[in-house]
Amino acid sequence: MKFVVIAVIIALILLLIGLFFSLWLASFVMTGIRQTLDEAMKWQSERYDTSFYNDLDHTDYTVRSFDGYELHARLLRCPDHLGKYVIISHGYTDNRIGSLKYAKMYIALGYSCILYDLRGHGLNQSTFTTYGIREGQDIAALIKDTRQRYSDIVQLGLHGESLGAASTVTSLQYKPEVDFVVADCGFSDIDNVLREGYRNAGAPVFLVDVADFGAKMRYHYSLKKMRPIDSLDGKEIPILFIHGADDTFILPKNSEDMAKRTKGYSELHLIQGAGHAESMLHAPDEYGKIVENFLAKIHQ
Repeated sequence: MKFVVIAVIIALILLLIGLFFSLWLASFVMTGIRQTLDEAMKWQSERYDTSFYNDLDHTDYTVRSFDGYELHARLLRCPDHLGKYVIISHGYTDNRIGSLKYAKMYIALGYSCILYDLRGHGLNQSTFTTYGIREGQDIAALIKDTRQRYSDIVQLGLHGESLGAASTVTSLQYKPEVDFVVADCGFSDIDNVLREGYRNAGAPVFLVDVADFGAKMRYHYSLKKMRPIDSLDGKEIPILFIHGADDTFILPKNSEDMAKRTKGYSELHLIQGAGHAESMLHAPDEYGKIVENFLAKIHQ
């Protein structure tokens, strides 16, 4: 009897350790350390000329999302403003400053840019990331707010990088009133990204399932349901997919699969020599020309 009691106690201890580990792993996956705006500006300024940003007329404001969560946004008004707008979504752990490299391109193309901090990032209240689920709803709220806030809209587009791209694609399930989407190095589902990451790190791939269990227990969201690609079914908004050909973090296959799933007009461009979220910095002229040509085609 004594040995049975000891065995039960050991089993309970192991169960508690396993539960604690799964909760910790979920937190590790969904609450990465975020950059401050100053840290992001330093990083950007070391890699390209950000001086254009200082001379632009800008307006700061907040947007209340579907659940009352407050998103901090900034409008950068194009000097030659003609009613064209683009909402730019940054990547995981970054903030609105990370979108400047794309804003520079859009300003040159005549677009005023709406930069904002994704949920849990930048100046927003700290919270966990759902890899597109809540973030896609936030973008839908931003689109609605933009339509109400600016009465001179001639064109409204979306541009996203990495998590921002995945969230942008996810937002399409809400049938947003936008004219185009540019999705740079987004993931089709977070499950394949995590499994590839653990595999490359030499860690057991089943840890993704452990993290998924912890995510459902701690945050009430399943990692396996974070699938932006499912939001593409039946959607006909023109989409430009861009991906670094040498991206080993989010494999180019993610964009390839999403391009195949897109019903309407789409393009897929792989930037040779570019790693994850490096396409614009690696080949800015090529990148700019790809976007310019895409916009010219869909707005003929």
